[in-house]
Amino acid sequence: MVSADFRIADYDPDWPRRAAAAIDALRGAAPGLFVEIEHIGSTAVPGLAAKPVIDLMAAVRDLSHTRPHEDALAGLGFHPHVNGMTDRLLYVRAPDGIRSHVLHVVSRESWPHRNQRLLRDYLRARPEEADRYAALKRAIVASRTAPGGYAAAKTPLVQELTDRARAERGLPPEPVWEKG
Repeated sequence: MVSADFRIADYDPDWPRRAAAAIDALRGAAPGLFVEIEHIGSTAVPGLAAKPVIDLMAAVRDLSHTRPHEDALAGLGFHPHVNGMTDRLLYVRAPDGIRSHVLHVVSRESWPHRNQRLLRDYLRARPEEADRYAALKRAIVASRTAPGGYAAAKTPLVQELTDRARAERGLPPEPVWEKG
């Protein structure tokens, strides 16, 4: 499976609409499952260049409540993706083998302090930091870094920005890459 042909696209003002449509469809397909659901990731930050993949994060009362709804999620094209993490489930929509959406399902308990949400809000409030992040992503792709090395290459800046976002909320630093 390819991740949006591994490119960084200029911000697309249609990304929020695509996210909202997916959120509505997910709520309709699995009524009552999701306590919260939001658009996260770079496509959720106005003006930020990104891989054109819509990331969504949803909170559920308990992760075990999600499995009985997997057929409904699959009906929308969201299929389980093994991630090796114990505190998050992933579902990927990849029509024609190209990722278009990723759904991160987390517990309601962890929702308020999820790094992905905190980083999104931090970048929304700081366009200069979003520009810095976009420049790094473009440089990584331009250097022909393999898709597997992309995340590792941007980790130092993502960690720095996430640490700042957490500190602003009185939260301790936490690694941006969760462990299984």
